[in-house]
Amino acid sequence: MAKYLYIILLAIVFSSCSQYQKALKSDDIKVKYEAAEKMYDDQKYSKAIRLFEQIAPSYRGKPQAEKLFYMYAMSLYNVKTYYTAGYQFEYFTANYPRSEKLEESAFMGAKSYYQLSPKYSLDQVDTYKALDKLQAFIDRFPNSQLMPEANQLVKELNEKLEKKAFEIAKQYNYTSEYFGDFKAAIVALDNFIIDHPGTIYKEDALFYKFDASYRLAINSVEAKKLARLEAAKINYNALLKYKADTQYLDQANGMIEKINTELELFSK
Repeated sequence: MAKYLYIILLAIVFSSCSQYQKALKSDDIKVKYEAAEKMYDDQKYSKAIRLFEQIAPSYRGKPQAEKLFYMYAMSLYNVKTYYTAGYQFEYFTANYPRSEKLEESAFMGAKSYYQLSPKYSLDQVDTYKALDKLQAFIDRFPNSQLMPEANQLVKELNEKLEKKAFEIAKQYNYTSEYFGDFKAAIVALDNFIIDHPGTIYKEDALFYKFDASYRLAINSVEAKKLARLEAAKINYNALLKYKADTQYLDQANGMIEKINTELELFSK
């Protein structure tokens, strides 16, 4: 019984492949359209795309075009061809403003650009583009059922940009150890804290700022040392005010002891 079932399934597969190949070679755009629609419904998106690409120019301006271009864009998204998918969704929303698929297509276009956003360490041009597209969707469809997902995608992209900004600021602190430019590290970390007041990296940024100000003070010439020690102590207090049980407490306490010892020398 299992053998016969296998043979039947094999016959269906070969028949489907044969019909697809015939559609590819056919000169009848209706045959191609029907085959493309079947491939789309069967989630065989790569095959559907080949057929859609063959017939898209012929269907422009025809009643079937709206559905065709929607399926084409969705197929491209499902095979992770996000640049082209984004373009096709934008084409769809521009050309079919009354479509019942308008809202979904506008969202999927924005989501295509979201998918193109790289990891935080790389150039973030596509991240900014995705944010622009998502914000445009949010502004255009404020009552959309897709709003929770759109807001979540925006949150993730902003967190990625925040992570990149933090890593750049932190890098200033690391390189200052080799180049002695502690001031640049303090400024970079200060700017990060100001620009991202609610950041999840605030504790880290406050510690690294204290660390840079500590090293600046300890390595200062005598004429500037007192003021810099006092500034470093202020940064220590800012860290503990933000989080009294900071993960950096032991390290920070060791540094403040050194600062207090140095300050005592100035009081004698």
